[in-house]
Amino acid sequence: MKLHEFQAKQVLARAGIAVPEGRVAYTPAEADAAAIALGLPVVVKAQVHVGGRGKAGGVKLAKTHAEAQAHAEAILGMDIKGFTVEKVYVEKAAKIAKELYLGVTLDRDRRRPVVMLSTVGGMEIEEVPAAKPENIARGWPNPLLGLLGYEARALCFDAGVPAKQRDAVAEVARRLYDVYVATDAMTLEINPLFIQEDGTVVAGDAKLDIDDNALYRQPDLAQLKEVAKDEAAEEESRKLGFSFVQLDGSVGIIGNGAGLVMSTLDAVKNAGGSAANFLDVGGGAKEAVVKAALEIVLANPRVKSVMINIFGGITRCDEVAKGILAVIARETPRVPLVIRLSGTAAAEGRRILAGAPLVSRATMDDAAAEAVRLAR
Repeated sequence: MKLHEFQAKQVLARAGIAVPEGRVAYTPAEADAAAIALGLPVVVKAQVHVGGRGKAGGVKLAKTHAEAQAHAEAILGMDIKGFTVEKVYVEKAAKIAKELYLGVTLDRDRRRPVVMLSTVGGMEIEEVPAAKPENIARGWPNPLLGLLGYEARALCFDAGVPAKQRDAVAEVARRLYDVYVATDAMTLEINPLFIQEDGTVVAGDAKLDIDDNALYRQPDLAQLKEVAKDEAAEEESRKLGFSFVQLDGSVGIIGNGAGLVMSTLDAVKNAGGSAANFLDVGGGAKEAVVKAALEIVLANPRVKSVMINIFGGITRCDEVAKGILAVIARETPRVPLVIRLSGTAAAEGRRILAGAPLVSRATMDDAAAEAVRLAR
């Protein structure tokens, strides 16, 4: 479950981490009213469950009330990586002297949380090691003890945080780690963490992703769950029990087993195309599930072809074939379908699909190449 920036900042503020004052606006007029209440200058920020808002033009500085209203008008309704902006966060602009990155996530290799601190703030954290590897520090606190004071200060020294702000940044890091644990978070970031001209430290942005499996322990946060129209497909697939992630490409992908689906994404990429989604129907998919999966993939208007890659084991290829036929019988798909069946009942599945308006290929690479060609 992902929280919006303004929601994550409310959580941080309750933990004693300083955040700029801000208000949510759903219309340009509300943004103008927020700017009047907060005082200029302000920053108008798109609120969507995706990163890269600034690069997409979804974060703008306003020095006048007219600019605040104009920026809100431009950002509201904007498409950012497939997500439509329905609200903006109008926030008092900070007087920035330096930007840092501070985050906590799970290090699966070490089986414990990792705290990361960098003096290169504002960038995607994945880019920092390549750009300035010397400016990122990592710490792995003992989960039973939490992030201790000396560990937080050591991170500040290792990252090169200015001496005057080391204690303040270390305290923010300790509080952030406590929030990470208390909220059952998967990822918690402040990027950027601002050092202001007066030396104070405030959270310029906030990202909080919570483990869905722990929501029963987080009733207050669970109430903040918001499913945008752009995320309806992922939510529906979750209810049906299979894994679905929306991507930016044009080739819809359906497979059984996460490894096979990942391989299919690679095959499409190698063929010169790009996947529109990751969809794993699981190991025991029946006709109804396959039918629902195909309907969800086809609901994405960016999809120009669909590749269905099934290796029959627990999943029977004839059951998959019946699900595909059920969709085709009700309504002819608006895009070409490319099918690759192999394994249990594959011959029966191909017999069922004989004569259907779709393309069948024997290997994954051939099917991927055909799906990419048809998508063009």
